[in-house]
Amino acid sequence: MQPAFKRYTRAICAAAVALAFAAPAAAKVEGDKIILGSAISITGKYSQEGKNASDGYNFAVDAINRRGGVKVNGKSYKLEIKYYDDESTPARTAQLLERIINQDGIKYTLGPYASGPTKAALPVIEKYKIPMVEAEGASRSLFTQGYRYVFAALSTSDQYLAPAMDLAAELAEKHGKKASSLKVAMSFENDPFSLDVRDCAVEKIKEHGMKIVVDDKMPRDLSDISATLTKMKALKPDIILVSGHTKGATTATRQMKEMGVNAPIVAMTHCESAKLTTQFGAASEGILCPTQWAESLKYKDDLFGTAKDYYNAFLKAHPEYKIVPYQTAQASAVIQIWANAFERAQSFDTEKLRDTLAATEMETFYGHIKFSKAGNNVAKPMVLRQIQGGNYVVVAPTKYASDPVEYPRKAPQ
Repeated sequence: MQPAFKRYTRAICAAAVALAFAAPAAAKVEGDKIILGSAISITGKYSQEGKNASDGYNFAVDAINRRGGVKVNGKSYKLEIKYYDDESTPARTAQLLERIINQDGIKYTLGPYASGPTKAALPVIEKYKIPMVEAEGASRSLFTQGYRYVFAALSTSDQYLAPAMDLAAELAEKHGKKASSLKVAMSFENDPFSLDVRDCAVEKIKEHGMKIVVDDKMPRDLSDISATLTKMKALKPDIILVSGHTKGATTATRQMKEMGVNAPIVAMTHCESAKLTTQFGAASEGILCPTQWAESLKYKDDLFGTAKDYYNAFLKAHPEYKIVPYQTAQASAVIQIWANAFERAQSFDTEKLRDTLAATEMETFYGHIKFSKAGNNVAKPMVLRQIQGGNYVVVAPTKYASDPVEYPRKAPQ
């Protein structure tokens, strides 16, 4: 068992004990420790993404602590995270945040995984005026409700599959077709994130005059989309879009291979966390994958170095990963944002920290961080990667591309 995984397991066990006895466990600052609280998916349908995120949190905490921690008013503090398992259930997220704030006395929080649990978390932190920096809730609807205590390192969901529509239009024109002649088939999970991704993709589809021929919701358990794929196979779309987190991406790729379904452009979210290249090999070739971050991008900071330095260091610490999922990188960036805020605020007061977070503008290995008044990061773009030769290479937008796009996608082997 890897040391980092042992720490992760100990955190789970500690959380279970705390739940069992329901007794106060940790104040917001205890001795020389600053304690952050997180209700996150350790079990349930988002458990893999939850692990990706918590591994990213822990990796950054370890890096900051090795450098001496965070200095506030001349004293150095180590960071520590208290985790609870929200079981991938939004209602449980809200319950656990109440526990973190009221019973554990923790006043600084990290986001859960996915937009649904994050949506459930926000009324709680707003009620108690507790700042949260989150990495995994991308739905733009999270930032239209007037919440003041949430700040997100990641780009919002309108930037996920919309770039694939622009790329499809560009490629169609290059190959002598009008963008308006393209047919689009879609399969989306019925959750806030995926539905928001869908809405933003539809806006782009309408902008380019494309036609939607299939627009289906995935079943709740995300285990079978064969009925949708049967329609896609019959209608022969030019573009297939899929968004269903890790399980949805796994199901779609597996069943597309089994049923012989393909299109010149196939784009889906969560390729990396679904480990498509490991699970499906050649059958994953050519899939376009929106990503919040890539190791080839020219970002740098004084903690981790370049994006590539972070990538290499994380894989060395976690050999169980074949690549670094963007969920992991953005979780590490969240810890950097908190550390930066404590040192700029020189205070543990939650209101002062909220205002300090709101004024954040910093460079990280993950990208530039600057929050809008709504709390979302407005300074970092998303990019599209394509699976080529078993690797994820950036192909769009052009100014960020490391490799040319392979088009049309070949039939999966």
